[in-house]
Amino acid sequence: MSQNRTNGQRDWIFTVVLVCFVAVVVWFGHAIHDFLVPPSSTVSVPSLSGEAVADANAQLSRLGLTSQIVERITSDQYPAGTVVNQQPVAGAQVRPGRQISLVVSSGIVERSMPDLRYQSMREVGLDLSRAHLQLGTISYQRSDVVPDGHVISQRPDPLANVTEGQVVNLVVSRGGASTLRVPNFVGMNVDGARALAEKSGIKLGQVVWTPLGASGPAHGMVARQQPDPGTTIASFQPVSLQVSAGPLESGYILRQVHLLASVPVPDNLRPDQQIHVRLVVHDATGAWNLYDAYAQPGQKLDFTVTALGTSVVDMYADNVLVGETRLGVEPPNVYGRPSPSPVESAHG
Repeated sequence: MSQNRTNGQRDWIFTVVLVCFVAVVVWFGHAIHDFLVPPSSTVSVPSLSGEAVADANAQLSRLGLTSQIVERITSDQYPAGTVVNQQPVAGAQVRPGRQISLVVSSGIVERSMPDLRYQSMREVGLDLSRAHLQLGTISYQRSDVVPDGHVISQRPDPLANVTEGQVVNLVVSRGGASTLRVPNFVGMNVDGARALAEKSGIKLGQVVWTPLGASGPAHGMVARQQPDPGTTIASFQPVSLQVSAGPLESGYILRQVHLLASVPVPDNLRPDQQIHVRLVVHDATGAWNLYDAYAQPGQKLDFTVTALGTSVVDMYADNVLVGETRLGVEPPNVYGRPSPSPVESAHG
């Protein structure tokens, strides 16, 4: 009786083990089959690299797959709006409804090269960071015009088309001679004064043509200068001249002034943004436009302005007054009569 019970238990255990073994063999066989011969319910992921996003989505839709753009990157190989990479990769077997992740090109982002001339290296760093450009090589040379540590020239040139990450090379000033002694220009013809200034490394600033009356010097002769002769100045510091308009001339003082205006940079600068800039001169002749056009933020506008009497230049950016530069003020009682006030002469 006991022996029969023991044999029955062994038969039951053997049956269970056999069933488990058969189940494992069947599962393993199915796994091998699925690996070698994928079930008909899966689809092969197509290669989408180089395809426009719309075309890639159309392909995936026909296969019962979906997509999502997970990243956009700049690329000089793939045009904007085309697929650069995908996950799962091409050829992978996936079930219908699977989402395919796409990396899409935003193309080459072009910008206008900022104008870095006359700027300090700190200002250069800020402008390059805003434009997503990289600082390249820096070379140095002497300059009697640009202060030490400021940019003389750049490559690419200002306003040229550049791409994100492009390298910008600079020529930076080491300054000129440490100091210069101002020559005596008084009594010279204005052309001779200009020649002497160039030979001496002196930068001329305001050249004011002044009616000095019947006892004044001949037309074109330098009557006064600032700073005085013999003064020691920095190489980039300008010297202003007062030139006689001639003993028979009368009227307002005529000024010739070098003006360097920098276009303001908005806080929220958009790529390729341009600003409507207007420079209005107010002098004894009334108000007139020196400049009225679109310009790039940070662009330098360089002018030689000739203005009569008390004179002011107003800068408007997108019709908002952003700055005022006084070119000169008519001195009182030059001609034996009161001169116009700055408000009367420059603004009406």
